[in-house]
Amino acid sequence: MYVGTLSFDLLLGDVRSLKEKRSVVKPIVAELQRKFGLSVAEVGDQNLHRRARIGVAMVSGDPGHLSGVLDRCERLVAARPEVELLSVRRRLHTDED
Repeated sequence: MYVGTLSFDLLLGDVRSLKEKRSVVKPIVAELQRKFGLSVAEVGDQNLHRRARIGVAMVSGDPGHLSGVLDRCERLVAARPEVELLSVRRRLHTDED
């Protein structure tokens, strides 16, 4: 068993309130869940209106498949014009860790 996680640190564009922030972050979370069937949530910087941290987790029996899906997730978030991807942290774990 392999578990892969991604943590995205995002800078949001022209966002002036937490309500506007939700309108940017929520569609990204929903798209990742819908397209890839992952566990996704906003995991940090909830009180900052121009920053967001989104966490992604996936379990797979094939490390190659896992890496491929995580790569596609990263490209999807990086391609969003309303956010700037500041950093991505990727971790891969096995059941032997």
